[in-house]
Amino acid sequence: MSVYQAVAKLEDENEAGALCTVVRTIGSTPRGPASKMLVYPDGRQSGTIGGGEMENRVIQEALQAMQDGKTRLVEYNLGDTDRGDPGVCDGQMEIYVEPIIPTPAVVVIGCGHVGKAVARLAKWLNFRVLVSDDREELCNPEQVPDADGYYPIQMRELPEHLKINSWTYIVLTTRGVDIDVPGLPGLLDSPAAYIGVIGSRRRWETTSNQLLELGVSEEVLGRIHSPMGLDLGAETPEEIALSILAEIILVQRGGSTSSKKLSDKNRN
Repeated sequence: MSVYQAVAKLEDENEAGALCTVVRTIGSTPRGPASKMLVYPDGRQSGTIGGGEMENRVIQEALQAMQDGKTRLVEYNLGDTDRGDPGVCDGQMEIYVEPIIPTPAVVVIGCGHVGKAVARLAKWLNFRVLVSDDREELCNPEQVPDADGYYPIQMRELPEHLKINSWTYIVLTTRGVDIDVPGLPGLLDSPAAYIGVIGSRRRWETTSNQLLELGVSEEVLGRIHSPMGLDLGAETPEEIALSILAEIILVQRGGSTSSKKLSDKNRN
């Protein structure tokens, strides 16, 4: 598979990567301009820009680019390893590192009134929208026409059917503690960027106590946003959806939610 084919496959599957292209060389170098390498999030690569320590350093730059979403132009002298150069070809190379970032996905678990509103708004905001509910009659294109994928299964089964990465935002608009407690541990093992649970503070206190009894640590529970959403005084499903997506965007942009929580009106 060529690098171009690998990039196309990556985009078709909505996965992350970084394309590294040699844009300029001076003197003797292992590869010439336009040489390309695709780096995957686990450090694997397709193609090569020369190998050795220089390529290893570019892979590290590519992994960082996938994290911060920023392009970078890196330059290396290949003259003397004793002074820290990554090679001895006696040339210079410039490599452009371009992150390929997946479309962020909002996973809505619970297709009731609020869940449907979250799905509609998330789609309007250009997220990929994936919905799940153990009630198949609620989790289908007729009930939630805005979604990109439907998972009418138990919440605890979701990690087996859905690839969750650091561009995934999980929203639990479920109908009760009995649904959340058995389903949350598997989601907490994932690298999701956001996990939010709907409900009052009392409901979350009950949920968290039961999860602690199951062996989930307080540190892990600290990942969960509950009550989720910003404090907008929201009441209707649409207003609650707005508060939830506002918090997700705040997290996505690197903001803090510590003083902006939704009040106890965030109820199922």
